[in-house]
Amino acid sequence: MRKKFKVNLQLHGSKDTDYLKDNLTGFVPVEQAKEIMKDVARGSSILRLSKVEPMQSDTKKFPVMTDGPGAYWVGETERIQTSVATWIFPEMHAKKLAVIVPTTKEKLKDTTINVFAEIRPAIAEAFYKAIDAACLFGTNSPFAKNILDVATAAGNVVKLGTNGENKLDLDISDVMALIEDAGQDVNGFAAHYGMKNSLRKLRDGNGAPLFAAGTNQNEFYNNPIEFVRNGAWDKSKAETIAANWNYSLVGIREGIEYEILKEATLQSVTMGDGKPLSLAENDMIAIKATMRLGFLPIKDEAFAALTPKEEAGV
Repeated sequence: MRKKFKVNLQLHGSKDTDYLKDNLTGFVPVEQAKEIMKDVARGSSILRLSKVEPMQSDTKKFPVMTDGPGAYWVGETERIQTSVATWIFPEMHAKKLAVIVPTTKEKLKDTTINVFAEIRPAIAEAFYKAIDAACLFGTNSPFAKNILDVATAAGNVVKLGTNGENKLDLDISDVMALIEDAGQDVNGFAAHYGMKNSLRKLRDGNGAPLFAAGTNQNEFYNNPIEFVRNGAWDKSKAETIAANWNYSLVGIREGIEYEILKEATLQSVTMGDGKPLSLAENDMIAIKATMRLGFLPIKDEAFAALTPKEEAGV
């Protein structure tokens, strides 16, 4: 079943009658912040697959047993043995993720709730694309690890075509086997959107489809598969990623903050004259929205990747 993403947002923000011109900085009104986070959860494959944890501060430690039994059978009145289990305490660090959305100066006359209701899709899209790209491939990432890197470090990589042409199902089975050999279960896949066509063509020995396309969830080998459709997937690096996603942790700090910019020049926005957008010169404003998020894959061997086949002569 698809996991539900939940995060409790603190009741920061403005009242319905507060106008943007009177509140140039602050927290996004709580109801709009909740809707933005719901949109982020719907658009982010990492959030839909991973274990999401609330964070009360910018750091959080997680106890992980790496070796040993950790517990012992004990009879009545017997002394409990000293555990020889090895525990590690990896620490997750929340990082600031920001997006700047330019808009008309007239928005200063609108209420904060109306403004954020209007620009909510733009904020959510920017957030979930950046989250997936950073966590899956390390693209523009502030985090020490990403999924593809830890899979590669564990040696859990299979080249597409290893089992011959048109044997995608066997290649993915070999990817799963790498995780299973380490004593882990695969409980989901991530793949680029173009993989859907190849999966639809797969058949078992009786001619039945191996890939089940559903309304609410797609499945392959009886596990959910998330197709990353937000532009974050790097097809030059991986075709599919299999994992025990319980070891992919995402931490969410509460609240989304905003700041109104009036004088900045936005180098990433090019106007019709070929010059960057100057808010003052173009009589516009921009809304900078920020959230804090942490990411931590805690067992390298729980991740594996199917990577593109090598081109001839490479």
